[in-house]
Amino acid sequence: MDLNTIQSFVSTTLFDLLIKILSAIAFWVVGRWLIGKVIGLMQAAMNRNHVDPTLTKYLGSIVAIALNIALVLGILGYFGIQTTSFAAMLAGAGVAIGAAWSGMLGNFAAGAFMLVLRPFKVGDFVQVGGIVGTVHELGLFGTTLITPDNVMTMLGNGKIFGDTVMNFSARPSRRVERTAQLAGSVDPLQAIALLKAAVSKIPNVVADPVPEVNLLDLNLLGPVISVRPYCHTDHYWQVYFDTNEAIVRTAQEAGWPAPTPTQIMKTTPL
Repeated sequence: MDLNTIQSFVSTTLFDLLIKILSAIAFWVVGRWLIGKVIGLMQAAMNRNHVDPTLTKYLGSIVAIALNIALVLGILGYFGIQTTSFAAMLAGAGVAIGAAWSGMLGNFAAGAFMLVLRPFKVGDFVQVGGIVGTVHELGLFGTTLITPDNVMTMLGNGKIFGDTVMNFSARPSRRVERTAQLAGSVDPLQAIALLKAAVSKIPNVVADPVPEVNLLDLNLLGPVISVRPYCHTDHYWQVYFDTNEAIVRTAQEAGWPAPTPTQIMKTTPL
């Protein structure tokens, strides 16, 4: 191979290849920027029309994936690669990947069904898949929760859709469950009246439904009083702890003795 041939190869083939590579990089950078702009404008328009944040993020993810695939196919077409053959190859690979990743596709399908059925939305306090937390994001394949101890936890949508879903934010109020064990010498009816008055003064306890204070049980220690105020989910733990304090404070102010077990000793004559 003589010098002229090498110079011709470098000046034509390599130069054209370098131009195409640089152009492909430019197309990728500009394309990704445009995709980000399109997704941002679409989500901003949906937010202005008060579309649910869950639906906004879900559709944004789907559109982003579709546009990125179109961008890759466009770049391959610029290099002269037959995109029809590539699409057929991609379809075949999709079948193989789908068989291997059936669980991921199941999560995707479950996410689509959850988007339609709407068992919960972003911001709801739920129990799903055995995890309790606030819904942070509903994605294509998984749902992200923030647990009460501030841990970000991601669950597969398939596990959520196939399990029991408890939405604590679906109703305007939630009941707090507490009990008060009294001594046998305490009048349970008087205790009920005092506890009901104390619980009704706790901040963030709603008036409707009214707090439920009832005689729950009788045991060897004495009467057991159920104390059940209602509050919004956001104030659940504050009302929970305040109810415990109200029970203790009421018992101290009323002078109730501490419940102690009573034993009956049976003696036999000698």
